[in-house]
Amino acid sequence: MDHLTKREQPDRSKIDMREAREVKYWAHALGVSRQELQRAVDKVGNSAAAVRKELAV
Repeated sequence: MDHLTKREQPDRSKIDMREAREVKYWAHALGVSRQELQRAVDKVGNSAAAVRKELAV
Protein backbone atom coordinates (compact mmCIF):
# COMPACT_ATOMS: atom_id res chain seq x y z
CA MET A 1 0.00 0.00 0.00
CA ASP A 2 2.98 2.28 0.37
CA HIS A 3 3.07 2.96 -3.36
CA LEU A 4 -0.36 4.62 -3.23
CA THR A 5 0.78 7.38 -0.87
CA LYS A 6 4.13 8.20 -2.46
CA ARG A 7 4.29 10.71 -5.29
CA GLU A 8 6.62 9.95 -8.13
CA GLN A 9 9.30 12.56 -8.73
CA PRO A 10 9.00 14.28 -12.09
CA ASP A 11 11.58 13.35 -14.71
CA ARG A 12 13.68 16.54 -14.87
CA SER A 13 15.32 15.42 -18.12
CA LYS A 14 12.01 15.89 -19.97
CA ILE A 15 9.57 18.80 -20.18
CA ASP A 16 5.92 17.73 -20.08
CA MET A 17 3.99 20.59 -21.67
CA ARG A 18 0.68 18.97 -20.63
CA GLU A 19 1.44 19.54 -16.94
CA ALA A 20 0.84 23.15 -15.87
CA ARG A 21 3.12 22.77 -12.85
CA GLU A 22 6.01 21.60 -15.04
CA VAL A 23 5.44 24.35 -17.61
CA LYS A 24 5.53 26.95 -14.83
CA TYR A 25 8.67 25.36 -13.32
CA TRP A 26 10.57 25.17 -16.62
CA ALA A 27 9.53 28.63 -17.82
CA HIS A 28 10.78 30.11 -14.53
CA ALA A 29 13.94 27.96 -14.43
CA LEU A 30 14.86 28.91 -17.99
CA GLY A 31 13.80 32.55 -17.69
CA VAL A 32 11.39 32.43 -20.64
CA SER A 33 7.67 32.84 -21.22
CA ARG A 34 5.37 29.84 -21.59
CA GLN A 35 5.04 30.67 -25.29
CA GLU A 36 8.81 30.72 -25.80
CA LEU A 37 9.10 27.43 -23.97
CA GLN A 38 6.36 25.90 -26.15
CA ARG A 39 8.08 27.09 -29.33
CA ALA A 40 11.39 25.59 -28.22
CA VAL A 41 9.76 22.25 -27.30
CA ASP A 42 7.90 22.21 -30.64
CA LYS A 43 11.19 22.79 -32.46
CA VAL A 44 13.60 20.45 -30.64
CA GLY A 45 11.41 18.07 -28.63
CA ASN A 46 10.84 17.72 -24.90
CA SER A 47 14.42 16.96 -23.83
CA ALA A 48 15.39 19.55 -21.23
CA ALA A 49 18.98 19.55 -22.48
CA ALA A 50 17.89 20.19 -26.08
CA VAL A 51 15.52 22.98 -24.98
CA ARG A 52 18.28 24.60 -22.88
CA LYS A 53 20.60 24.48 -25.88
CA GLU A 54 17.92 25.93 -28.19
CA LEU A 55 17.27 28.76 -25.74
CA ALA A 56 21.03 29.16 -25.11
CA VAL A 57 20.56 29.06 -21.34
